Amino acid sequence: MPPQTILITGCSSGIGEHAAHALQARGHTVFASARQAADVARLQASGLTAVQLDMDDSASINRAVDTVLEHSHGRLDALFNNAGYGLTGAVEDISRQALREQFETNVLGAHELTCRVLPVMRDQGYGRIIQCSSVLGFVVMPFRGAYCASKFALEALSDALRQELRGSGIQVSIIEPGPILTQFRANSLRAFRQAIDIERSPHQHRYRETLQRLDTPGPAVPFTLQPEAVTRKLIHALESPRPKARYYVTVPTYLFAGLRRILPSRWLDRLVTHRS
Repeated sequence: MPPQTILITGCSSGIGEHAAHALQARGHTVFASARQAADVARLQASGLTAVQLDMDDSASINRAVDTVLEHSHGRLDALFNNAGYGLTGAVEDISRQALREQFETNVLGAHELTCRVLPVMRDQGYGRIIQCSSVLGFVVMPFRGAYCASKFALEALSDALRQELRGSGIQVSIIEPGPILTQFRANSLRAFRQAIDIERSPHQHRYRETLQRLDTPGPAVPFTLQPEAVTRKLIHALESPRPKARYYVTVPTYLFAGLRRILPSRWLDRLVTHRS
């Protein structure tokens, strides 16, 4: 397959940054995006073509797409929606505003950006939409309700979009990483401190453990992989003539995908409650 032009969101670190460099090294034209101007400057200094893109801001989304199309002569072959964060906290402790913010970034921003580039891909008769979801996009764990809800929503929209685009030449794939060594926990810790009133919660004893887990450097759970594990799946979704609808990455993702199919809900509840 010839080199493609791809826009990647959430490239300030981790999965997005690694994918941008790896795809550029394979000869693809990569537009790496990040929310903060300082991260955009750093990405540019590293040799990437970078644009500023805030998934919570419609004007920012439109400016970024316009910039990409201007530099790519109106062509965009692929979009990797990778930007997102995870809000930790019991459902009863999450305010309407905090839940809204979780959905703004993880769902509504990805949806708006996808819809913005689809007309370009339709005119080309070709395109790849690749969504970065999570093992928590199909299995729910306690104290991850907001994040799970956002990823479940992203997967539902992506499945519907894949069905609706059948025959258009545009393929939709979902990558479900599981534990990857990135800045995800640090970002989750920051969101947790901002959104959750620990002292007034009936779960405050549990939150002490949460703070310790989120603040622990290095892998927090077994089978944690490096970002390149996700990039390998992304490369297949981008370059294969027959990309998969879903890509599992880590052992926990494969494991829970199987358990979800065979275990009754109550049994799965016990398992994830014990593990979390």
